[in-house]
Amino acid sequence: MPDGPFSPPLAGHIAQLTKLEQRVLWLAAWTIHNANHLRENRDGLKVGGHQASTASLTTVLTALYFHALRPEDRVAVKPHASPALHAILYMMGRQSLDKLKAFRALGGAQSYPSRTKDTEDVDFSTGSVGLGVAQTLFSALVQDYVRDHGWGLDRPEGRMVALLGDAELDEGNIYEALLEGQKHGLRNCWWIVDYNRQSLDAVAEDGQLDRLAPVFRALGWQVVTLKHGHLQQAAFAEPGGEALRDWIDGCPNAEYSALCFQGGAAWRARLTRDFAGDNAALSLIAARDDDALAALMTNLGGHDMALLCEAFAAARDHDQPVVFFAYTVKGHGLPLAGHKDNHAGLMTPDQMATFRQTMGVAEGQEWDRTDDPAALQAFLTQVPFLSGGPRRLVAPAVAVPERLTLPPERGAVSTQTVFGLLMAGLAKSDHPIADRIVTTSPDVTVSTNLGAWVNRRKVHARAVREDAFRLARLPSTFRWDKGPEGQHIELGIAEMNLFAMLSALGLSGDLFGQTLIPVGTLYDPFISRGLDGLNYACYQDARFILAATPSGITLAPEGGAHQSIATPLIGMSQPGLTMFEPAFGHELAVILRFALAHVQRRGPVSPDPATGLADDAGGAVYLRLSTRPIDQAPPLPPEREGDLLAGAYWLRPPGPNAEAVIAYAGAVAPEAIAATGALAEARRDVGLLAVTSAARLYQGWTAAGALRAKGRQATCHAERLLAGLPRDCGLITVTDGHPAALGWLGSVAGHRTRALGVTGFGQSGDIPDLYRAHGLDTVAILAAVRSLTPGRPVPDA
Repeated sequence: MPDGPFSPPLAGHIAQLTKLEQRVLWLAAWTIHNANHLRENRDGLKVGGHQASTASLTTVLTALYFHALRPEDRVAVKPHASPALHAILYMMGRQSLDKLKAFRALGGAQSYPSRTKDTEDVDFSTGSVGLGVAQTLFSALVQDYVRDHGWGLDRPEGRMVALLGDAELDEGNIYEALLEGQKHGLRNCWWIVDYNRQSLDAVAEDGQLDRLAPVFRALGWQVVTLKHGHLQQAAFAEPGGEALRDWIDGCPNAEYSALCFQGGAAWRARLTRDFAGDNAALSLIAARDDDALAALMTNLGGHDMALLCEAFAAARDHDQPVVFFAYTVKGHGLPLAGHKDNHAGLMTPDQMATFRQTMGVAEGQEWDRTDDPAALQAFLTQVPFLSGGPRRLVAPAVAVPERLTLPPERGAVSTQTVFGLLMAGLAKSDHPIADRIVTTSPDVTVSTNLGAWVNRRKVHARAVREDAFRLARLPSTFRWDKGPEGQHIELGIAEMNLFAMLSALGLSGDLFGQTLIPVGTLYDPFISRGLDGLNYACYQDARFILAATPSGITLAPEGGAHQSIATPLIGMSQPGLTMFEPAFGHELAVILRFALAHVQRRGPVSPDPATGLADDAGGAVYLRLSTRPIDQAPPLPPEREGDLLAGAYWLRPPGPNAEAVIAYAGAVAPEAIAATGALAEARRDVGLLAVTSAARLYQGWTAAGALRAKGRQATCHAERLLAGLPRDCGLITVTDGHPAALGWLGSVAGHRTRALGVTGFGQSGDIPDLYRAHGLDTVAILAAVRSLTPGRPVPDA
């Protein structure tokens, strides 16, 4: 927006906001100081807290939370500005003093904003830089999706706001998100860049904004540059002012930062030298003492309360996405301001004592919200952000069908095909949950078997667009009609965007009061490409179903780039995510129904002593599927489905004298079944364990052990399954993934174990060749049995 003076009637309000800003700055700095210098330090580690990064954004945060934000707005705050956010919420009565004093300690205010561990006014977690920024973009798209379906129209549209450091713009996921936003007609999104031109280790290169602004404009964003505050604007109107503007605009970033750190005398010496011979400019400088000159030269747009308030008000006049480049000084108002080493720097006790005097805070009053509680309370009654009641909404759960049924089986079928059939059945149904399912995929919708779902439920778009191929009467298996009622969101080829979208969809209940059941599909090998995004989504406690296919090495002809090894371990180790790996269609039908309910549960995280599982808490679900067709086993009777969901069931129960048990997961079922059949001729007691969720078996086992360590009675499914096996029984585990995913089963009851799996990169081939190469075929399984039971006959495959 053009530079211009603020409106005089706002002057009193701006003065109040400026006073609040100073208290926010003090409380944020004191919170960090208390954590590092006053609180007991038992381990000798630096606590940290980023005083300089917090200070550069304090004016912006104050202008937003005390003036510009509305209850329906949602905000992702720059990670290193969390102390200022905590201070603001404390001043508003929405953060406790105990948590502030325990900043970065167990149970205290979090180092970086966390929607699951801080107050309900933290809308998005941040910490892994760039991800919280992109989350606001996808949340804006989700808000449009919700409203396009006629839900939540009784609530006003909110702005999805991100506050980010300029160095965060180095993160590639931001640009992937920007491209996706442009495709989907992004609205109601603000990004406010703390343009302090410093990063963790250095001062940014000059001209960064000149390169970034055109990128945003080309992708449909309004670019608002807030560079010069009102003191500078007034000075520019004086004789010599244009020369001063040119000097400021042309000064290299590193030199400007150094002068900010050095202060008024350094500014005077430098400007006097550079303006030698320009009497008007010299007079402008001479008219101000050192303090006034320093205040003038650091009066950048991001520190000018009136300018910020006007800019935010103007942006509310339209719904176009806006990026604000707010020029700031890193460490503004602190003795660390401008120094290139200030990122992790801390004020010394002596510096803090001086700062206390500057801020007018008496000893013993460091934690006071204000020096005038009545005036603060009166002001807070007028703050729009506080006018709407609880900001964390509650969406009612949607009932789940009694069962998910499959069409009659036709010989061999893959779990990926079954997934498509189940989704197609939901698409045809009139069950209420079908309307709440929204699918999304990074350009692999058809190849992950979502095509039939999309044919019936359409692609979501803001405007109606019919399939051009169908209109031209060109043969095609799939219809890609688009419109506001569509229930599939098609993404470009970027796995980070998939997880950002799933995270945003999975928070719809909390953010917009409407339950959505997100189902995302991608190739299992490419989970690793979006792993940071997956971790972020789970850290936020977003709820979604992830169908990853093909898994393992079963897409054999396409080679190692399309083969996954470590994904079972990811599924087992990722908090907030429950992994299943079914082999048969009947298993997947039961699991998908469980998933539809599991993503909606919001109970306490408390393991059940009978199972070790904390199912009441719910969570996200990961289905590791395959393209390998296999002959189908008969469905389990309903009374045995509990075993399936707990993680495993006996496909062939072992006898009392079992010498070997084969435990398999997923697509290697044919090899495991064949090996068991070969062994059964000589060893009738051999057992075959179908592992449907190594993650749930492991979770239950470790949780039960932890409960027992605390003196409580507890057991788990894995212990019950293996309890009857003889002590000398050999356990052979087989999985199309890393062998460690199942190898731990030997520790449950102390059985000798051989773990078979994939530990190297694959190559092209067919499944028999690759299974033989990686030691997963029937011959390898029988050889493993032979190695565990020397001296006993083992038949050939």
